[in-house]
This record gives sequence, C-alpha cells and structure tokens, in this order.
Amino acid sequence: MTDNRVENSSGRAARKLRLALMGPAFIAAIGYIDPGNFATNIQAGASFGYQLLWVVVWANLMAMLIQILSAKLGIATGKNLAEQIRDHYPRPVVWFYWVQAEIIAMATDLAEFIGAAIGFKLILGVSLLQGAVLTGIATFLILMLQRRGQKPLEKVIGGLLLFVAAAYIVELFFSQPDMAQLGKGMVIPALPNPEAVFLAAGVLGATIMPHVIYLHSSLTQHLHGGTRQQRYSATKWDVAIAMTIAGFVNLAMMATAAAAFHFSGHTGIADLDQAYLTLEPLLSHAAATVFGLSLVVAGLSSTVVGTLAGQVVMQGFVRFHIPLWVRRTITMLPSFIVILMGLDPTRILVMSQVLLSFGIALALVPLLIFTSNATLMGELVNTRRVKQIGWIIVVLVVALNIWLLVGTVMGLS
Repeated sequence: MTDNRVENSSGRAARKLRLALMGPAFIAAIGYIDPGNFATNIQAGASFGYQLLWVVVWANLMAMLIQILSAKLGIATGKNLAEQIRDHYPRPVVWFYWVQAEIIAMATDLAEFIGAAIGFKLILGVSLLQGAVLTGIATFLILMLQRRGQKPLEKVIGGLLLFVAAAYIVELFFSQPDMAQLGKGMVIPALPNPEAVFLAAGVLGATIMPHVIYLHSSLTQHLHGGTRQQRYSATKWDVAIAMTIAGFVNLAMMATAAAAFHFSGHTGIADLDQAYLTLEPLLSHAAATVFGLSLVVAGLSSTVVGTLAGQVVMQGFVRFHIPLWVRRTITMLPSFIVILMGLDPTRILVMSQVLLSFGIALALVPLLIFTSNATLMGELVNTRRVKQIGWIIVVLVVALNIWLLVGTVMGLS
C-alpha cells in the first residue's frame, strides 16, 4: 500500500515537472512552420500530390533528434551552443561564427517577415508595404511579453503554433484529401523524376533551421526543478509534442496542396499569392481566408523567434547585448528595402533558404561534438547510436544543401 502511494506520488511529481518545463520546444518548433516551409510544401504537394509526404515524416524525425540534442546541451552544461563555441574555439573562429550566424538570422527573418506581410496583403487587401508595417507593429507587441519573462512568451508562441495546427485541420476538412493515398505517401518513399528529387531535397533542406538550434539550447540552460536527468526526460516530452504538432502542420500543408491543386490540374502553383488566389475558386473563400490567417500567424511567430535567436547568438558569441526593440528595428530594415525596391517576394524567400544552407553544418557539427563530450555532458552524453545517427543526419543534410545550392545557382530549380 505504502509502495503504491510512493509510486503515485512520484508519478504525479514527474507529470508536474513535465508540465512546468513544457514550452521551450514550442518556441523552437515555430521555426519549422515558417513561410519558407509554406512555399516549399505547397509547391511539392501541387507538383507531386501525396508522393513526397514521406520526406516530411523523415525530415521531422531528424529535426526532433537535433532539437533534443540542442535542449540537452543547455540542460547538461548550463550554457547554450553559442557560449560553448566561444569557450572552446579560437577567437577568429568565434567571430566568424558570430558574423555568419547573424547573417543567417537576418536572412531567416527576411523570409518570415515578408511571409507575414504577404499574409496581411492577402487577407486584408492592403499593399505589401502596408502589410509589412502591420507585421512590424504586431511583432513589437509580441516581443513586449519578453519583459515578463520566458513563460508568458512560451504560452503565446505555443498558442500561435496550435492556431496554425487548428487552421490546417480546417484546411484538411475543406480539401478532403484521399486518406488512403495520404497514408501511402507518408510510408512509401517515391521519387518519380529528377524534379521530385530536387523538391524532396528542398523540403528536407529547408526543415532544419540553424537559428533554432542556437535558440533551443539557450531556452533550456536556465531550467530549474528536479535532477538534470529528470529535466532532460521532461524536455524530451516537450520536444516530442511540439515537433509532432509542427510535423502535422507540414504534412497538412502538403496534403492540402495535393488535394486542392494537384488533382484539379493546378500543378504549377509555385508561390503564396498564387496558392491563395487559386484556393478561393477551388474550395471556398473561407478556405483561402484560413490559409491567409495561418500564413500571418506563422510569419509573425517565426519572425519573433528569429529576433530572439539573433539576441542569443550575439550575447553568446561576443557577450554584446542590445535591447530587443533595437534588434527588431534593425532586422526589419532589409524587408522594407526589398519591398520598396519592388523585388519579387517569392524569389527573396527562395534566396533566403539558399543562405540558410550555409549555416546548417556550422551549427550541427559543434552541437554533435559538444553533446558527445563526456566531460561536458556527464550522464547526458550521447550514446554511440545517437552519435552515429547524428553524423548520418549531418552528412545527409549538408550534402542535400550543397546540391540545392549548386542547383539553385545553376538555375536547375
């Protein structure tokens, strides 16, 4: 009887700890459903129907492992990835890391900010510039929550993630995909032609985001409560739930595009404006509006996360701090310049993804090295199997990104 009471008490304590530590992964997961993912998934679904859904499944599983490693580094060492690089690498290398991480954070933010502005343009009928102004105001309001600490921001970002997931449940209802074909596409790998291979590489290459690798380790480095092992166990639940939601959104994006566009002959949908305008006559005005709203919410939340990540890399690499509102103002400028110059926003989205490809290996390699170091990690050091899987992911993602980069530069895409 006493043993049962102790077991129940420890079970309740573990559940309470899991609930208390839930949140950081929801902030990181937003990076996996940004406007860049919208564009890639819609193009893949419109072009190849359900045939590339399996890529989303595998990309999400890889991303889960990477986010667990990032979170684990913060828990085990009390320092984030940028701080570990600063402590272990020579000063010139650290400065190089800082500069490239800042460029990547700004490139990411450019795509996310413009994506949200496009969303405002579509649902409100305003100009892209007016949409950008609305995006700027909204992100400032969300960032003000940071003054109240990390938890309120986690709740708001988590709520926005759930909103996008709910929006895509509605989109699935409108588009009514063939569930048997959808299931088959998730399980059976298929690459019908070279264009499919290139798009699959794009889906995988755009999934793993370097800035959230830096960010997640900073979100977990100051977690309290329980032992390190208990915090790590709770964090695995956090990552599993948040990344499953993000994975569902990506699957639903591609499945909706497949059902709405591919099987109605609209296989050439390649940008967000086109997708919105085509959805309305094919499904309904409500379906197009839900799509526009989800784009706004994903863009707003991911650009906030990008701003936070930029702050982490600056403080971690060079111990320099600027107020978040100053960073937000500076990182908005490239977006306004692009819009005022009248450049094609979809082309800018693609180019930003190319820039991102440079930073993935630079974040993944030290992450694997540090989390495999027993002196640093203690009992949370990577197992041999995790090391092997981790290096396979590094080689695969880097190879795909190099291929994407070469293909984009040569105009193969």
